[in-house]
Amino acid sequence: MSKLPHLRQDFAASIVVFLVALPLCVGVAVASGVPAELGLVTGIVGGLVTGLMRGSSLQVSGPAAGLTVLVFEAVREYGLAVLGVVVLATGVLQLLMGALKLGRYFRAISVAVVEGMLAGIGLVLIAGQLYSMAGLKAPASGLDKLAGLPEAVVDAARSAEALASVGLGVGTIAVLVLWRRLPRRVRTVPGALGAVVLATLVASAFGLPVAKVEVRGLVGSIQLPSLDAFGELASVGVLGTVLAFTLIASAESLFSAAAVDRLHDGPRTEYDRELMAQGAGNTVCGLLGALPMTAVIVRSAANVQAGARTKASRVLHGVWLLLFAALLPAALGVIPLPALAGILVHAGWKLIPLREIVSLWREHRGEALILVVTAVSIVAVSMFEGVLIGLALAIVKTAWEASHVRLEVIDKGAGPVQAFLSGNATFLRLPKILDSLEALPQDRPVELDLSGLHHLDRACRTALENWSARHSEAGTEPVKVTTGRPTGLAVGGILDRGPG
Repeated sequence: MSKLPHLRQDFAASIVVFLVALPLCVGVAVASGVPAELGLVTGIVGGLVTGLMRGSSLQVSGPAAGLTVLVFEAVREYGLAVLGVVVLATGVLQLLMGALKLGRYFRAISVAVVEGMLAGIGLVLIAGQLYSMAGLKAPASGLDKLAGLPEAVVDAARSAEALASVGLGVGTIAVLVLWRRLPRRVRTVPGALGAVVLATLVASAFGLPVAKVEVRGLVGSIQLPSLDAFGELASVGVLGTVLAFTLIASAESLFSAAAVDRLHDGPRTEYDRELMAQGAGNTVCGLLGALPMTAVIVRSAANVQAGARTKASRVLHGVWLLLFAALLPAALGVIPLPALAGILVHAGWKLIPLREIVSLWREHRGEALILVVTAVSIVAVSMFEGVLIGLALAIVKTAWEASHVRLEVIDKGAGPVQAFLSGNATFLRLPKILDSLEALPQDRPVELDLSGLHHLDRACRTALENWSARHSEAGTEPVKVTTGRPTGLAVGGILDRGPG
């Protein structure tokens, strides 16, 4: 019996994944402000290193559009020499988290935060690549990119070269959008590759004055981290970038793994092992000075849909990328940059979950708010701070929802008023609790039943004690408190210093 019973299916799938990955690897590298070959290096490592490891058998890793904005900012601020150190540190952290079995906990991150993160990245990516499409230099911050677009449109309209460049980029986007409507035989070629090939042919046939990809050669682009670069890890800004890389790359990879699991009936993802596989890949990428990697849902879905059965397909796709980079590097030099910008504008648009936002707004407005605030924060401030704001908002929302409390009042017109408090009494619900209790008749005795409470925090306990004392000041009988467990309140409102 063959050791590779599915080699035929995996071989065919690997060709498809290679054709999907090639233009994306180059495009992400160029948009990140690094040599195009470094995108191929990350794709190669994703196939040959991460692809060989256990975790998610059909998931494909490589450079992702989701990290483009963060990588560009890091390279602009700290330089290309420090990028390798940042990626290396990211890989080591991922290996450590996988060894500590923390991978599964990434599934606990709010989906709204992740979708908001991707939406914010998509907005900044689109804005930045619109400048590249016109051959213009994009402003640094996300807000400046958006604010400067009207002026960029005016500048492009005055230049024949810019108009030709924009036309090629828009044509690339149109091809990508219309590709799925073409005959099935044509669609055997991935849309991104078809769009790049067509744009290259048009640019060459009409002699369009557009910028092309700069070719440095695979070996010439690899830059091993220096000792001086490692010294930058003492910088707070660099450490923050490492944490941002780690959080975003890990979350995107593990969310992608969960999505890929829904596409096939094969073995399920081992999340801790997958996190270690991503860490190993990023460690190698860091040593080579390449881009960070994540699992990429587009390539992974193409792998599954092409009939892949084992991890051999993703390993082989890395082999094809290596052969292309080694044997045909000059082919990169004919690719027009506006075409790559068009591909990334299209990719950025797909990162914005418009349908999910509408659905969430109808059913879970709190989740929709978290998504929008995260996205806007990333555009307005930065990637790292935006994600932290989203996470903080998700935690506050969860705490608010977990602190459900109910006050039921039974007043028979005579005798004591009975009040039953149940649920989780926390400081978040304290105003509601006090408003209800203070609305009870001041001249009537009150029996407060706390036996239905699952939790009573210190702030609520103190507030109930103070309310009990105030209620008795008018000469009314002391509030009678019934508890099902130690709460810090005793009969008559007298303090009981037992555990709360």
